[in-house]
Amino acid sequence: MKRLMMLSAAALLSVTWMSSQVMAVEAVGDAGKGRVIFEQGFGDDVPACAGCHGMGGMGADDMGTPRLAYQVQKYIWKQLEDFAADKRMDNTMYQMNDIAKALTEEQRRDVAAYVHTLKTPFMGSDLDQMRKDGEEIGVGYKGQVIVEYGIGSRGVPACMSCHAFHGRSAGNMYPAIGGQRYVYLKHELEAFRLGNTTKSSDDDAARDNDPMAQMRKVAATLTDEDIANVAAFLTVARPATSGNPSAPRR
Repeated sequence: MKRLMMLSAAALLSVTWMSSQVMAVEAVGDAGKGRVIFEQGFGDDVPACAGCHGMGGMGADDMGTPRLAYQVQKYIWKQLEDFAADKRMDNTMYQMNDIAKALTEEQRRDVAAYVHTLKTPFMGSDLDQMRKDGEEIGVGYKGQVIVEYGIGSRGVPACMSCHAFHGRSAGNMYPAIGGQRYVYLKHELEAFRLGNTTKSSDDDAARDNDPMAQMRKVAATLTDEDIANVAAFLTVARPATSGNPSAPRR
């Protein structure tokens, strides 16, 4: 009985500790303050985030900006910190480094907290329109094979092994990449590939702020065609299956 009480007490302490950790994560940043910065900017050096990412955080292919809606809070916060420390270079709009530096650490947390609340439904880029406009687009079904199974002959792991089913994110530091903008996906994979051999401090077209160089190692093995195909699939990938319509109902 005594042992049972001790185990119960230990379990309670464990749950309490875990709850405190969850609360600590959830308490990071003030979403209300972050919303003001996102929608209105801050001072003379921080324009409204919505100016490039949209009010719903959906991004834009014509500017190459990413969709932020449904993104992982810790990931957004890390990117802002990396921009502020020049560990990641903004090679799209060439603004994020200066913007992040103009924000305090608390404000960067606030923005990340607000971005995490954006749940605007969005299923990726309009690839048909992009093709009509003359842009070369990858082949989605070929990209799906890489996302779900990888490329065994080249040692390429399945994207879903870290980013979960259809890139909906496995949480923690792995971002949601399903439903992301096609132009941004393609651009970042190319930047990671360059970052495998070149430091971003030497060439701002490179990206090398991925933990343990995971993305750089993967991107280094991908061809231009692979990258375009993966981007074509992920941008329209749904975060869940529609289920089996022929399954019996109770």
